[in-house]
Amino acid sequence: MLTGWKFLKDARIQNGMIRILLAEDDTSMREYLARALTRVGYDVAAVGCGTEAMPLLEAGKYDLLLTDIVMPEMDGIELAQKASVIDPSIRVMFITGFAAVALQGGRTAPEAKLLSKPFHLKDLVAEVDRLFQSEDQHGRL
Repeated sequence: MLTGWKFLKDARIQNGMIRILLAEDDTSMREYLARALTRVGYDVAAVGCGTEAMPLLEAGKYDLLLTDIVMPEMDGIELAQKASVIDPSIRVMFITGFAAVALQGGRTAPEAKLLSKPFHLKDLVAEVDRLFQSEDQHGRL
C-alpha cells in the first residue's frame, strides 16, 4: 500500500497531474504558456505577479514554480525564495529576458533552472519534462 508523498507522486505521474504555478506579468505570454503546458498534460495555475502567487502557494501543493524574474511588486527570485520556505520540495524554473539578473548576488533559489527568452515552446516543455524525468529517476519529490 502506498502512503504519503510516494502515493501523491505516483498518482500525479500516472494521471498527468503534475501541478505548475506559473507567475508571468506579461498577459499574452502567461496565457500562451499556460495553455501550452495544459495541452501537454500539466495542471497549471497562472498568476500575473509574485504577490498573486503567494496565497496559492500557501493554500496548495505545487510541483514546479515557473516564474519570470522581472515582475512588479515581487520579483521571481524573491518569490522562489519564499516558495522554497513554504515547500522545500518545490522545483523552480526561471523564464526571463534578463538572464544576467539571475546571476546577481546568489539570489536564485537552490537547484533553480533558467530558460532565457526568447525560447521556443518545445524547449520549455522539454525542460519541464526533463525536470520531472530526472526527479523520477532519483526518487525525489
